[in-house]
Amino acid sequence: MYFNVFLYNTISTDPRYIAAMVGWSAAAATLTTLLMGALSDRVGKRKPFIVLGYLLWGLSTAAFGFITPANAARLFPAANGAAAAAAMVVVLDCVMTFFGSTANDAAFNAYVTDNTDPANRGRAERVLAILPLISMLIIFGLFDGLTQQGRWREFFGIFGLGVSAVGLIALFLVKDAPELKPRRGGGLAELLYGLRPQVIRENPELYLAFAAFCLFSVAVQVFFPYLIIYIQNYLGITDYAIVLGVVLLIASAVSVLSGRFIDRFGKLRFCFPAALVMLLGLLGMYFVRGMAGVMLAGTVMMSGYMLLSAALSATIRDWTPRGKVGHFQGIRMIFAVLLPMVIGPSLGAAVIRGSKSTYVELGQVKAVPTPGIYLAAAAVLLLTAIPVLILRKREKETRHS
Repeated sequence: MYFNVFLYNTISTDPRYIAAMVGWSAAAATLTTLLMGALSDRVGKRKPFIVLGYLLWGLSTAAFGFITPANAARLFPAANGAAAAAAMVVVLDCVMTFFGSTANDAAFNAYVTDNTDPANRGRAERVLAILPLISMLIIFGLFDGLTQQGRWREFFGIFGLGVSAVGLIALFLVKDAPELKPRRGGGLAELLYGLRPQVIRENPELYLAFAAFCLFSVAVQVFFPYLIIYIQNYLGITDYAIVLGVVLLIASAVSVLSGRFIDRFGKLRFCFPAALVMLLGLLGMYFVRGMAGVMLAGTVMMSGYMLLSAALSATIRDWTPRGKVGHFQGIRMIFAVLLPMVIGPSLGAAVIRGSKSTYVELGQVKAVPTPGIYLAAAAVLLLTAIPVLILRKREKETRHS
């Protein structure tokens, strides 16, 4: 979220740059996870990828603080400073994503699947859904002032070093599952294992779960990259850190209280009430304008988001073949990251540009996100019901056969 704010506030307000950064980052994440997920299966270890990946992920994050239009103009005197800086942000974001996806998307996600089972995955996913929101709560509450003051170098430096520290901690705390053994594969064929038509036919439930998560994630990406910018520039709420802090705190509490029902109620059955809660929150965000209204609608929206994300993620893990966990992390990324982060922000950018909502600052016309992004997100979210219904039907047929 703050990468987008950084790009918007310091380099360019054109939403196409944000969409480009998110899209290219998603492509880098997917390719990295395909490669490194298969490689971690092949060597039979997750820990080295987690440790080294987090170390380099943090260092590349810290490097963002050194990108400015002035520095870009000095490096590329023949180019427009803002355009060159925007291109540098996109490129560095891809580099950072390579290390991050190696550590988290390929290795850590496979590690979680290795060390959980269908009986406890709902609880595990609930924790995993809450932790990023607690992290954002800490950032909004304690460090947003740095971004308000334009102290981006210190901001990215603090969290870059924090991520690298996690890599060092993982060196001592992470232990690979005992049953994880090296697998010898066939190079490119193994890398593209999950894209084979035969594999898709053999695992229809897994790919239906992927499709549901894809549609859900597209809906999220329609509005999420522009959320802070919308609150700050369209609604005129300067204390957005307070708003988001309250939303994340309450949504986390709701997830803690409700998430335990995922395993008990049934992951797929749980998807419908969770999606309904998120849908109501999105519609609320379209209508509200004041701080209190945003807190209420945002809390409903993020509560539904967390619960639906946990239910769908746990469903994917349940249907992932145990012997090919690393291989399928890359396929998961295609559906959970690549397609949503290319399609979603582009839809959002089209809605923003189509609204022609702008303001003038220092003689420059700047585009502003509008409430239409929430309606677009709601429309996409409704499509999630299609693969979930099909998957529920197949699950019942399998249970009765």
